[in-house]
Amino acid sequence: MVPQLSAIIIARNEARNIGDCLDALSFCGERIVVENGSSDDTVKIATEKGARVVSHVWEGFGAQKNYALSLATGEWVLSIDADERVSPTLAKEIEAAISSSRADAYEILRVSSFLGRDMGKSGLFPDYVLRLFRRGKARFTNDLVHERVVCDGSVAKLTAPLRHDAVNRLEDAVGRINRYSTDSAAMLVASGRRVTFASGITHGLWTFFRVYVLRLGFLDGKEGFLLAVANAEGSYYRYMKAWLAGRSK
Repeated sequence: MVPQLSAIIIARNEARNIGDCLDALSFCGERIVVENGSSDDTVKIATEKGARVVSHVWEGFGAQKNYALSLATGEWVLSIDADERVSPTLAKEIEAAISSSRADAYEILRVSSFLGRDMGKSGLFPDYVLRLFRRGKARFTNDLVHERVVCDGSVAKLTAPLRHDAVNRLEDAVGRINRYSTDSAAMLVASGRRVTFASGITHGLWTFFRVYVLRLGFLDGKEGFLLAVANAEGSYYRYMKAWLAGRSK
C-alpha cells in the first residue's frame, strides 16, 4: 500500500463498476468516492469496499473533481473514473513513479473499448491522460464536461496502460450523448459564440468524417462506424441544443 497516495473517483449510479474499480485501487492509502444522488447501490458498495464516500451536489465534472481533490490528504493524487481499471502492472509503475519523484505529474496511456472492442484508432488511441499528480501542483479545469488537469510543474509519461471500458451497451452511448451534449451546449451558450441551425448539421457531418476517415475509425470495424456515428450525434445535438437555447431568449 502507498500511504501517501489518494485515489479520487466521482460517481453516480455506478454500482456496476465501482466495486471492481475500488478493488483495483487497493494499493492506494486513501480512496475517496464523491457521489451525487445515486439511486442504486453505489454508496453501499463503495462503503463496503472501505472507501470514504461523500455526497456532493452536482456542479459539473470539473467542479466535482476539484471538490474530490479538496478532500484528498495524500501527497500524491490519482484521479480515476468508475469505468477505468488500474492493472497490477500499472499500480507498480505508479508506486515507482511516486518513489522516484522525477516529475510532478504523470500522463497514463489509456486503452478504451467501445461495445466490447478495443479501439486502436478513431481518435481513442493513443490517448494519454494526466491522472497522477502531486497534490498542490495540479487542479481540474471547471468545465461542465470534458474537464482536464492543469499542472503547474513537470510532466512525464508512464508506460503501463489504463483500462477504460467506456461503453458496453448502445443504450449507454445514447444516454451519454444526451447528458454530455446538454452540458456542452450550456458551455457553448455561455461562451457567446454564434450558433445557427446549420451549425449542428455541419459540425455533425464533420465530426463523423474526422473520426471515421481522418482518424482511421474504419480500421476499427463495425464498432468504429458506430463510434463515429455516436460522436457525430453528440456534436449535432450539442449545437442544436445551443441553437434552441439561443432562439428561446
